[in-house]
Amino acid sequence: MPMQILTFLFLLIVLPCLAFCEEKRTMKIQLSAGQTVLTATLLDNPTSRDFMALLPLTLTLKDYARTEKISDPPRKLSTEGAPPGSNASAGDITLYAPWGNLAIFYKDFGYASGLIPLGRIDSGVDMLAHLEGDVTFERIED
Repeated sequence: MPMQILTFLFLLIVLPCLAFCEEKRTMKIQLSAGQTVLTATLLDNPTSRDFMALLPLTLTLKDYARTEKISDPPRKLSTEGAPPGSNASAGDITLYAPWGNLAIFYKDFGYASGLIPLGRIDSGVDMLAHLEGDVTFERIED
């Protein structure tokens, strides 16, 4: 009898997860501009996966509001399942859905409607403020 209960619990709990639970992957990227190289970890969400599908990619970053670096990806990214907005902190890589631009924050910003988190710079956030011009985004293997 106890074995039947364990089997039932296994079937009830584990099998549905095996069929429907998404495996969380670590998605690492590198941002390069001249001698400056930063690494970042992207979240596993539809918008981040759509961005990863574009890589390698070179974008021209411009300063915006002395808070973030922005650039337009070559096409609109998926916003499937995205939150209505999010809080941005220094180091966050985001998509600003209303404009469709990538926004990488080097200063804390707070909540913004339409801001979709993509990931975060792993280290060297202080170098973001001086990063301008062409930046190449590439996948890196774990």
